[in-house]
Amino acid sequence: MEVVIVPDATAGGELVAEAIASLLSRKPDALLGVATGSTPLPIYRALAAKVRSGAVDASRARICQLDEYVGLPAGHPESYRSVVLREVVEPLGLSEASFMGPDGSAEDVQAACQAYDKALADAGGVDLQLLGIGTDGHIGFNEPCSSLASRTRIKTLTEQTRIDNARFFDDDIQQVPHHVITQGIGTILDARHPILLATGEGKADAVAQTVEGPVASIVPASALQLHPHATVVVDEAAASKLKLADYFRATYSAKPQWQGL
Repeated sequence: MEVVIVPDATAGGELVAEAIASLLSRKPDALLGVATGSTPLPIYRALAAKVRSGAVDASRARICQLDEYVGLPAGHPESYRSVVLREVVEPLGLSEASFMGPDGSAEDVQAACQAYDKALADAGGVDLQLLGIGTDGHIGFNEPCSSLASRTRIKTLTEQTRIDNARFFDDDIQQVPHHVITQGIGTILDARHPILLATGEGKADAVAQTVEGPVASIVPASALQLHPHATVVVDEAAASKLKLADYFRATYSAKPQWQGL
């Protein structure tokens, strides 16, 4: 696991966007796994700016969802399909045909989970998967004590996650669904390059447990320690409880430029 400490969220977004740009230059039809929420927005803004300037050609890129609410009506503005189309697909100038995600409104949710897991494999696998982290250490919607071998499945959200997400539903927790479809931890670890971005002091405990704690299902993000090419990008606030912060800064500053992120 590589840990990169950046000054702030904007710098983190630019760094990850540059990694995506480098990937697209090598593999124009790369499958990019995207996350929702406020944390990855600087990535999407920076990447869209590169596309508009002509620095990046994303015309053949493919986009896939990390997770989706269960039961929201089609076209609901806070369904993750709507959010990804609005914040990623449209700003990059892509069509909806480039996008794939699980069907949160399916009558048979279990079958929809299995179908999405298979679709990711049939597409050649995810080349780069963006991740956020919850205050309790969850990635995707793999809540604490999720199986580290889990595949795409339905999960019940914890009360804390519903509280955290209420801000997207007019601060009304009653509007936040209780269930989601999420890529499992095993599915996430299939990605060739998972990149977790965390910003803000509120994520500092979760980051420290993820990076420096033991691999344990109580902190689902800690499973990234098992991946041969996982990157954790954190701002100074999110890095504030890392015991090895100085070491991480030193190793990144000495990293050869050709190695990339």
